[in-house]
Amino acid sequence: MQLYNTLSAKERAALIEAAGKERLTISFYKYAHIGNTSIFRNHLFIRWNELDVLGRIYVAKEGINAQLSVPAENFDGFKQHLDSISFLENVRLNIAIEHDNKSFLKLKVKVRHKIVADGLNDATFDVTDKGIHVGAEQFNELIEDPDTVLVDMRNHYESEIGHFKNAITPDVDTFRDSLDIIEEDLSEHKKDKKLVMYCTGGIRCEKASAYYKHKGFKQVYQLEGGIIEYARQVEEQALENKFLGKNFVFDHRRGERISDVVISHCHQCGKPCDTHVNCANEACHLLFLQCAACAAEMDNCCSDDCKTVHALPYEEQKALRKGKGASNKIFKKGRSPVLKFKK
Repeated sequence: MQLYNTLSAKERAALIEAAGKERLTISFYKYAHIGNTSIFRNHLFIRWNELDVLGRIYVAKEGINAQLSVPAENFDGFKQHLDSISFLENVRLNIAIEHDNKSFLKLKVKVRHKIVADGLNDATFDVTDKGIHVGAEQFNELIEDPDTVLVDMRNHYESEIGHFKNAITPDVDTFRDSLDIIEEDLSEHKKDKKLVMYCTGGIRCEKASAYYKHKGFKQVYQLEGGIIEYARQVEEQALENKFLGKNFVFDHRRGERISDVVISHCHQCGKPCDTHVNCANEACHLLFLQCAACAAEMDNCCSDDCKTVHALPYEEQKALRKGKGASNKIFKKGRSPVLKFKK
């Protein structure tokens, strides 16, 4: 029984390119009680591997958080399988605005303690007492209300390239960092203001809205389906698009354009730019913004030091990394003194 990937990312990319078939990039989440997470994980992997699903899926006792791609020709089969699982029947699927057949190159279904690392003790408050969900039209009305405080629940590197106008964008590295900061900064508005939140697909706001109601906020709202669903509704209903720039996504695309305006700048030269890249030096892997001109000049690296390392033969690079570990903790997102124009 195969419960793991047999192809490398490079091999998978070549197969996708050779097939020439359209793939859909999809995300969804659902809070639900899952008894045996390991059995559920294996069930998903076996069936989705048969359907050529690729992506990153987290399963926990509290539910599922999935970001994936599936061949368009297999979508109906994928949807039928979801509907065969009681708590996933008719679950809202956030389908990407901009598709890339190589958005994911492996199928990873992992068991986690939580489907979002929020750092909260769920036993201390009612996680089901959530905020009011609103669609794009009502959201647009709410954020123009002077009694509304609009908060971006994402991280600094996400909001940097795109956010709603007039939104508070906390300068944080993780979701858990933002929760207490937002509560403290808005403490005086718990009773007199409408707290309106949004994130990429809605999952972070699900838990945050219940947490803030527990903390005393009286009027709590959240954007249903996040930025992804907002963009779809804006197009379908011919609404005014109040989102500025790109929506950061956690796959190989790194972002999808929601409006034409570019609100950020290249971290190396300062010119308008909203293209996220990872430093080509694998020992660095820094996520930052880099324009095409700087990418050519710097050989896709974040600094001269990394450029020097990247120019070495692969075996020498590998030797330099030996013993240093490859933990995600060393991979910083937009935080480095080498980035001259990072504000």
